[in-house]
Amino acid sequence: MTTNLLLGLLVPVGLLIAWEIAGTLGYLNPVLLPKPSSIWAELVGMTSSGELARHLGISAWRALLGFLIGGGLGLAAGIWVGFSYKTERLLDPTLQMLRTLPHLAIAPLFILWFGFGETSKLLLIAKGSFFPLYVNTFLGIRSVDSKLFDVGKVLQFSKWQMITRLILPASLPNIFLGIRLSVGVAWLGLVVAEMMGSSSGVGYLINDARSFSLTTVVFVGIIVFAVVGKLSDFVIRLIEARMLRWQDSYKGEGAK
Repeated sequence: MTTNLLLGLLVPVGLLIAWEIAGTLGYLNPVLLPKPSSIWAELVGMTSSGELARHLGISAWRALLGFLIGGGLGLAAGIWVGFSYKTERLLDPTLQMLRTLPHLAIAPLFILWFGFGETSKLLLIAKGSFFPLYVNTFLGIRSVDSKLFDVGKVLQFSKWQMITRLILPASLPNIFLGIRLSVGVAWLGLVVAEMMGSSSGVGYLINDARSFSLTTVVFVGIIVFAVVGKLSDFVIRLIEARMLRWQDSYKGEGAK
């Protein structure tokens, strides 16, 4: 565990040291690329004042609510389409077409339709969260080993028991992958939503700092998004590990 942690820290720590040295020696423009120590000082100042916590709380709430709306609908749609070939023929082509629409193309429409309030932001986040969970849930159900259906018939399972005891548990690896991807896209959608039109949130902080060339604040916002995104992914992986203890899969050479 300790060895893995040290290996993971080796590259970023080395880059930070080289970055700090280059900035101290004057090789870097402090306006375009401030030193890590300057960014850290800005982070400490914003944390001490409570400004960062306030904006982060607003952003986290938006991301969570948007993910619950979009991810919940994506999970339900994935299950529905996965179990019905007719529904797949009816809905999947349209959903796959909508999936390719970029956030930046949709955001102006959402603002025109719903204004600059919370509705447009939540819908933009939900739109991004919907598709990863939908696609992976659908693929997970369609990838279930057909032998499980034979087992269900032998055990005389009802259709409901077949779904809840065999198909959905076998689809959980794909579903959790969809959840992880959806959470990541939710944060991406949040950034777009808050930078397009907002007066609060970490995305707003970044956009406002960009207007005044406050590069250290921009870096603070980027770091916050990276750390919170990594923490949310870590929590999901912990839940996944607990719920998929039965799964025996290849973990890579040298893994213990």
